[in-house]
Amino acid sequence: MYGRIKDDLQRELAGIRERGLYKEERQILTPQAADIRVVYPDGDPPRQVLNFCANNYLGLSSHPKVIEAAHDALKTHGYGMSSVRFICGTQDIHKELEQKISTFLGTDDTILYVACFDANGGLFEPLLGADDAIITDQLNHASIIDGIRMCKAKRSIYLNNDMADLEQKLKETSGARYRMIATDGAFSMDGTVAQVDKICDLADKYDAIVMVDDSHCTGFMGKTGRGSAEHCGAMGRVDVITSTLGKALGGSSGGFTAGRQEIIDMLRQRSRPYLFSNTVSPIVIKSTIAVIDLLSRSTDLRDKLESNTTRFRSGMVQAGFDIKPGEHPIVPIMLYNAKLAQDIARDLYAEGVYVVGFFFPVVAKGLARIRVQLSAGHETSHIDRAIDAFAKIGAKYEILGKGKEEIIERYGA
Repeated sequence: MYGRIKDDLQRELAGIRERGLYKEERQILTPQAADIRVVYPDGDPPRQVLNFCANNYLGLSSHPKVIEAAHDALKTHGYGMSSVRFICGTQDIHKELEQKISTFLGTDDTILYVACFDANGGLFEPLLGADDAIITDQLNHASIIDGIRMCKAKRSIYLNNDMADLEQKLKETSGARYRMIATDGAFSMDGTVAQVDKICDLADKYDAIVMVDDSHCTGFMGKTGRGSAEHCGAMGRVDVITSTLGKALGGSSGGFTAGRQEIIDMLRQRSRPYLFSNTVSPIVIKSTIAVIDLLSRSTDLRDKLESNTTRFRSGMVQAGFDIKPGEHPIVPIMLYNAKLAQDIARDLYAEGVYVVGFFFPVVAKGLARIRVQLSAGHETSHIDRAIDAFAKIGAKYEILGKGKEEIIERYGA
């Protein structure tokens, strides 16, 4: 019975490999950190490498205070809840974390999910219907796209971070009962930060509400790490903020939606991923409480991350790489060719720098890249070693000082 589909899948997988698009998974043999031990699936021995491809923005994935809080949670609140929130899956620490996140972000209330993917998946359908419209950025995360697909509201897509096109889409949807503008706070493949202040201005002008997914901003963007709204001077103006506990806030699992009281109340009543998924583990909850307390006391980690980002971006530009400009710790090294991105990543691994090539379907065809991610866990020596390694391998492939057209002419798109 499995025969025909098995054959088709094998052919398709073989084609993916032949086109250089097959994604391999490496194994990390140590805790997540700036310096890790990694093994490739081809049988090569494990290698100690500098990690420049994790979302561990603040270096908290293995922080002693986070681990201590996790151990304490096991003793005081157990391992798992074996239930959903509204039955018997809410503990005092779940409510404590929701309050701390609300205070940290300056919102009315917060609701926890097992992942931000679920937060986005469960956001739109309970709030909007067939008479409404969602205006969504073309480069929004897949979880936003999937969440919108489950909602009956009309969908209108505006060009990435293009305020003129957003305004045009708002005009075109003037007949809708309610309108929601949905955007990433920072776009994960480019490191571009959304113009949240201008989006809020347009929302005020055209009577819309604003939703921002701040997964790549919470904890480190803005002067005190409150995210893209603080970075853009729009604190208190965003109606709905979704984000993750799995990146800067400790790097485990879990997500949340924070925002206006009535919106959060309605999500508790009708958001399907909240109502039908197990509660976030007490281990994650107590560890994240420790993270929020740490970030509320000091900006040292986000300040170090900002300094590391500036140093790496400056060094890579001086070395002659084609990178997307910005100030986010996501730094795309543009290579345009999928095989080239994988070859360079593999050569960098041999130099002790762990990065990953990104290509279709993760990014559009012809826009392959290596996405470097800086961390507060990186030291200056780590950053300088990475720049030197990139420069060595870039010279090998003769791409230093070359732009898009020259790289594509040599390697194809």
